[in-house]
Amino acid sequence: MKGSFWTRMFDLVSPRLCAICRQRLSATESVVCATCHLHLPLTHFERTPQDNEMARRFWGIVPVERAAALFFYEPQSELSTLVYDLKYHQQPEIGEQMGRLTARQFDAAGFFQGIDAIVPVPLSRMRQWRRGYNQSMEIAHGISLQTGIPICKRAVRRISFKESQTHLSLWQRHANIKQVFQIGNERLVKGKHLLIVDDIVTTGATVAAVAEELLKADGVTISILSLGYTKS
Repeated sequence: MKGSFWTRMFDLVSPRLCAICRQRLSATESVVCATCHLHLPLTHFERTPQDNEMARRFWGIVPVERAAALFFYEPQSELSTLVYDLKYHQQPEIGEQMGRLTARQFDAAGFFQGIDAIVPVPLSRMRQWRRGYNQSMEIAHGISLQTGIPICKRAVRRISFKESQTHLSLWQRHANIKQVFQIGNERLVKGKHLLIVDDIVTTGATVAAVAEELLKADGVTISILSLGYTKS
């Protein structure tokens, strides 16, 4: 029987709400209700992971084997409440559950074949301390639980934090993110196919900077996965 006894009991006391429409979730639903899930603006990039709009963002910048996102993302849309709650409203469970959902859909298309480890985009120590968690790590955790692919936590670290990327142009973002990340233990990633995981990809500057560091280790192959992708 789906939906445990305790889930039903807790829902009576403190009803869980859909992260998108804010309507009450049933005992068998998690984070997003069935109606909102049905209407997610899915990219279907997992069907053509080598050549899609998101993958082309990295052409000529950094070599990427595969790139895909679950849904198209627009700021100020209803869907943005899900991402905002994940990042700013102390709801890390959204990341894990959306990671699981993404993994289930992408695994069916063979997206994870040959991938050795998952590398979440790291936050600065101060930002992670303030937030209490890294949203990309939560997404990666959900993917790992669903696929069995391990997370490589020491692959790369963030050594500085510059101004927010939000209001910067494409080239300003790439310049702003330079020398922000540093590869960790190269022996952990040498010769491996690594999946970089982030919450939203807009220009791709952040994940490209992470990829550039990881590629300093011999024989590394890079793929990229995010929950959302912002159209150009």
